[in-house]
Amino acid sequence: MPSFLKTAGLALIVPLLILALWEGATRFGLVAGNQLPAPSAVVGTIWGMAQDGSLWTHMGITMYRILWGFFWGTAAAAALGALVAVSKKAEVLFDPTVQAIRAIPSLAWVPLFILWFGIGEPSKVTLIALGVFFPVYLNVVGGIQSVDRKLVEVGRAYGLSQLQIIRRIILPASMPSFLTGLRSGLGLGWMFVVAAELLGASEGLGYLLVLGQNTSAPAVILASIVLFAFLGKTTDYVLKKIQTRVLHWQDNVKT
Repeated sequence: MPSFLKTAGLALIVPLLILALWEGATRFGLVAGNQLPAPSAVVGTIWGMAQDGSLWTHMGITMYRILWGFFWGTAAAAALGALVAVSKKAEVLFDPTVQAIRAIPSLAWVPLFILWFGIGEPSKVTLIALGVFFPVYLNVVGGIQSVDRKLVEVGRAYGLSQLQIIRRIILPASMPSFLTGLRSGLGLGWMFVVAAELLGASEGLGYLLVLGQNTSAPAVILASIVLFAFLGKTTDYVLKKIQTRVLHWQDNVKT
C-alpha cells in the first residue's frame, strides 16, 4: 500500500471514531437529537445548502475575507518585522506598541472597526489582517534575530555584499520561522473571521452560526463549524505543502 494511503488512513482513525460515537449516542438516545444532531443530519444540512447554492455563497465570501486579510496582514507583518529585526532603534520604537496591541482581545476591535469602516468588507478584512499580523510579525523578528552571527561574518569574509548576505544567508536561515508564522497567522485569521462575521454580516460561515442560533437550528450551527474546520484544515494543508517544498533542503528528523 502506498505510504500516503497509510498516512491518510491513520489520520482518519480519530475523526471516524468520534463520528461513530457521536452518531451512536444520538441514535440510541444518549444525547438529545434536538440539541446535538447526528452527523448524518449535519451532512444532510450541508448537502441541502449545496443544492440550493447558499453553501457556495457563504464559503466563497468567507474565503475571500480570509485571503485578503491574510495577504494584507502578512505583508504588513513581514515589512515591519524585518525592520524591527535589523534595527535596534526600530525595535525600541515599534515593538513595545505592537506587543501592547497584541494583548487586546479580537472582539474588542469589532465595534471600533465598525465605527470606522462601517459593516462592509473593509472592517472584516481589517480585523482578520490584524489577527494574522501578530504571529507572522513575531516569527519574522524571531527568525531574523536568531540567524547565527558567525554565518554573516563568514559571508562577509568571502566578500559577499549586503544584498547577497540577505539573499543567501539571512533569508534561508529565517525562512523556517517565517513559514511557521504564516501557518500560525492563518490559523488565527480563521478565529478572527468568526468574530468579524458574528456582527454586521449577512453572508459567510460566521453568519450561519448566528442564523442557526436565532432560528434554534443546531444542525446549521454544527454545519458551519464543520465547514470552518474543513476550510481551515485545507488551507493549512496547502501552506504545509508549500513549507515542505520550500524547505526541501532541510535534513529533518523523521520517525
